[in-house]
Amino acid sequence: MEGTTLGRFIWYDLMTTDPNAAQAFYGSVTGWGIEPFEGAQDPYDMWTRDGQPIGGVMELPEDARAAGAPSHWLAYIGTPDVDATTARAAELGATVLVPPRDIPTVGRFSVLSDPDGAVFATFAPASDMPPHPGMVSHGDFSWNELMWRDFAEGFEFYSDLFGWKKHEDMDMGEYGIYRIYGGDGPPLGGIMTRPPEMPIGAWLFYVTVNDIDAAVERVKAGGGQVLNGPMEVPGGDRVAQCQDPQGAMFALHWSQAETSG
Repeated sequence: MEGTTLGRFIWYDLMTTDPNAAQAFYGSVTGWGIEPFEGAQDPYDMWTRDGQPIGGVMELPEDARAAGAPSHWLAYIGTPDVDATTARAAELGATVLVPPRDIPTVGRFSVLSDPDGAVFATFAPASDMPPHPGMVSHGDFSWNELMWRDFAEGFEFYSDLFGWKKHEDMDMGEYGIYRIYGGDGPPLGGIMTRPPEMPIGAWLFYVTVNDIDAAVERVKAGGGQVLNGPMEVPGGDRVAQCQDPQGAMFALHWSQAETSG
């Protein structure tokens, strides 16, 4: 299992104040379908791309709202041993938000806040998963971006847990170094130092679209906001950072080659 799951972004959950509205919004923007997950303790639906589940959506828990948590996306990163990875993360300064627990027939997971406040989950599937594909297409999550108090420290934390390697450091001028990371295959995303006005670290996840200009118009029409872009990035791809109507941050990605992590 380790060879196919360690360090992979396996699943993406949207925790939102309005699941029904979110389903309509993202269905319009990304073309995702929705499918109920039978047997969930709380109401939970799965996002599907061409009929294949890629993530889920559920209502933001009341205790999380009371603590001030906004609507947000949460990624599950693969590990062969959730308990060991969770314990190691705590040793490195992370806070355990949800201790390791099982989802019957699905797998075992935990939820953590890293030392800079960015929230992520660990996940060990109950059965072996197929090798990670190198190609992505419309509706796939394609890039996983972390803003941290210091990009090098952030990379070391996650590399310790998930075995990520540095693929390339890009000099972004006044914005500093953008470190592209991943495993032995295509890169998975990038890490950079967050700006001073950003109080804590945060993850941002990019979804592939086949027409980014049309997609950002659907974001606006659905009540979301386009915060930055569309703009071209090194290599000729185009991206846009957005916020959905309930406040969750996400990004859109148009790729010339449709190859990414």
